[in-house]
Amino acid sequence: MLVNSLNEKTILENIARFEQKNNLKLSDQYKRFLLEYNGGHVEPNVFKISEEQGESALNILYGLDISEDYDELSSVYETMDGIIPSNFISIGDDAGGNQICLGLDELYCGKIFIWIHNMGQGEEMNNMFLLANDFTSFLDNLYEDGADT
Repeated sequence: MLVNSLNEKTILENIARFEQKNNLKLSDQYKRFLLEYNGGHVEPNVFKISEEQGESALNILYGLDISEDYDELSSVYETMDGIIPSNFISIGDDAGGNQICLGLDELYCGKIFIWIHNMGQGEEMNNMFLLANDFTSFLDNLYEDGADT
């Protein structure tokens, strides 16, 4: 896996401040990713949503306290508040603007889902698809376009 990131590094105190401000707890795996890369473009970047939905390509994973608001974790969190289910946080998006989400509550804690924006919105899970049981598995399962899965 290769992560292309021009973002300034973040520190644990910034992550803790974000968690406290928003009354949430990010998974340890995701926090390590933020500390090492603070978001960015990942290669390879293709993943399978489901048999019915097919594949998609990861566009970007958001960074914390970066200059680009549309790729900044706290800005996206505020924008998506009330749009995606409240027990998730958007940590990135795909090429179609669908949100890559990290589960926050006990039932979904640490799991990675995709929220499909053109399938409706709200607290229901009908437009949420499980991609991986944890952040590291999500990254490990990414593949090149055209590669066999």
